[in-house]
Amino acid sequence: MVIKFGEKMKNYQDKKKAFADTVKNGADQEKQDEAFGEMMDALTADLTQEVKAGIADENYDSNVLIARGVNQLTNEEKKFYNELVTDVGYKDDKLLPETIISRVFEEIETEHPFLGAINIQNMGIKTRIIESEPEGQVVWGKLFGEIKGQLDAVFTEKDLTLSKATCYVVVPKDLKDSGVTWVDAFVRAQIREAYAVAFEKMAILGNGRNVNEPVGMMKNINRETGAVEDKAVSGTLTFADADTSITEMRDILVNLSVSEKGKPVRVKGNVVIAVNPTDSLYAEASFMRLNNNAAFVAPTPFNVVFVENEFVASGKAVPFVKNRYTMGIAGDRITRVYDQTLAIEDCDLYTTKQFAYGEPKDNKSSAVYDLAIDGMPAPEETPTGA
Repeated sequence: MVIKFGEKMKNYQDKKKAFADTVKNGADQEKQDEAFGEMMDALTADLTQEVKAGIADENYDSNVLIARGVNQLTNEEKKFYNELVTDVGYKDDKLLPETIISRVFEEIETEHPFLGAINIQNMGIKTRIIESEPEGQVVWGKLFGEIKGQLDAVFTEKDLTLSKATCYVVVPKDLKDSGVTWVDAFVRAQIREAYAVAFEKMAILGNGRNVNEPVGMMKNINRETGAVEDKAVSGTLTFADADTSITEMRDILVNLSVSEKGKPVRVKGNVVIAVNPTDSLYAEASFMRLNNNAAFVAPTPFNVVFVENEFVASGKAVPFVKNRYTMGIAGDRITRVYDQTLAIEDCDLYTTKQFAYGEPKDNKSSAVYDLAIDGMPAPEETPTGA
């Protein structure tokens, strides 16, 4: 269960959009880091207010707590959080309990549909993936005749060395008086949002292992050198009318239905199109209809699903096949560092270290299209900043 937030989180949402706009506008790394820091500061402030509001309600019971995302904790989790808000432990790196990490990534996939559509796997820091594309397992022949079946499978190996992603967790010192269940909700929310934003960015725009990043869906990768380059635009999507929409969706699926090696890929019901939040309104409105029950529905050809990703540029769409992009993760360790750095704000600063790497199964797992829907602002007219 994910902690529920109300209007108090608006400051964080505004700063999150500002960070995404900074990235899409090509700002230098220093400005991106500054915008990310402002986003996380806003998250910490909003979370603190939300926790205090929950604690102030003297009438909540266990059911209300569960509804707000405050979980019943295991003994291991209680011990971990009690140490987190005291001076016990954290002289060295300490592993987060596996149950906490599992819950964080379950929440990430639930709260962020884009990440729910890719394949997130727990792996070792150095992982070898062996993939195969079998065909021809069964060959028909005469009874008692020569065994003619042959497994025609191409096996490929990938060595994935995960890169370190560091997340900062700010814990107000007075949070220890709130109880470990609220500390759990507070810490999980910070880790969840930090990694979700980072993973959404890298799964779209990542520049590959040569710069210690995942490979984004808008990139093509050279498997031998690790170099990446921007994908060429495959076409333009207008969704102008029913017939046009069917044709355009058909062409997307056809484009994704054959792997880089010429093997067929099952795409019906498995294609997702990532667009930014503003463009998603125009895209979904193109399919919206009033049904016989006076309810608005937005059916799409071939059950294609739209998901939001703030790092997709305005006027672009990124169709991809579900689970043909893998994000490998490992870790997580948390360390109290800089315990004096935020003393003036009466906070402790921690880092959590997650190892992650992601790349598509091949360069045909995703594509890039232009969006030109009637009424949609031109890319340069789309508001930026927050």
